[in-house]
Amino acid sequence: MDCIFCKIVAGEIPCSKIYEDGLFIGFLDIRPIHKGHALIVPKKHFVNIFDTPAEESQAIYAVTAKVAKAVKEATGCDAVNVVQNNGAEAGQEVFHSHLHVIPRFKDDGLKFATRHSEYSGFDEMGALAEKIRGLIG
Repeated sequence: MDCIFCKIVAGEIPCSKIYEDGLFIGFLDIRPIHKGHALIVPKKHFVNIFDTPAEESQAIYAVTAKVAKAVKEATGCDAVNVVQNNGAEAGQEVFHSHLHVIPRFKDDGLKFATRHSEYSGFDEMGALAEKIRGLIG
């Protein structure tokens, strides 16, 4: 088992645990964007959102809401980002599915979304929406 998150789940590597239930463990990130930056990790190993089963995918949002509320209160932050990076090109560094809960503060200067493209119009946007709808089924 080479996955650092699997080792944390197994208790082989210590963490600053903030949450645990039958499916997930939550702990503080050791390289936080802001203090209080937390990770919510399925106990079973899944690489990312694309191979995480429905049970974990559906349950993680309720856990994330609990953790986000606690992080917001504990840190006094103004808001939180909930982020999941899926694949190296999206910034995923640990290839074990997980969500970040990142405290945010007014005027902290962090920007997560920079717009790099625009649709040529509603026809192009509508065509892509139709293609995506068809793949969702």
